[in-house]
Amino acid sequence: MRRTMTALVIALIATAANAETIEQRIAPCLACHGEKGQSMTENTPSLGGQQAPYTLIQLFMFREKLRTFEPMNEMAKPLTDDDLRLFSDFIAGIPKPAPPTEAGNPARLQRGQVLVQQHRCDACHNPDLSGKENVPRIANQREDYLAKTLAEYKDNSRHGYDGSMADVMGPITPDQIADLAYFIARVR
Repeated sequence: MRRTMTALVIALIATAANAETIEQRIAPCLACHGEKGQSMTENTPSLGGQQAPYTLIQLFMFREKLRTFEPMNEMAKPLTDDDLRLFSDFIAGIPKPAPPTEAGNPARLQRGQVLVQQHRCDACHNPDLSGKENVPRIANQREDYLAKTLAEYKDNSRHGYDGSMADVMGPITPDQIADLAYFIARVR
């Protein structure tokens, strides 16, 4: 599987290197992260509506291997600082992900909303969870990706550029992570 993914990344890098417009260059990114800003790929974040400063930092971290995920490290490796800014600005203009059409389980939504307020997620990520500056948009992100990422912050296997997420996630239980991810993925 890893070899297949690496081969795909190499092919996508070659395609992107020969592309001329930003739309052509970013096409390999959108193949996984969602052509219309909403990922359909398991455990892969949606990029639509993401803040340009946040995206810039993440791409830089991938390029410099400060954040490791081999396909992203390979994709970001050839990017210049100007490329990082160009990609970040383009991503910021992609439409934000839409909430799921079904209303969701009211009890789980209520538990998740209480957790968002109790742990002050809405202080850094904005009351509508749209993010700001270097803080990501989390509203309507893929539920599986949210659950995975929150669990990684909790077990300290994923590091941000400061320790705030590890501190926030410390007291949160696995069941609460599931409810948080459920709610955030369905914010209306």
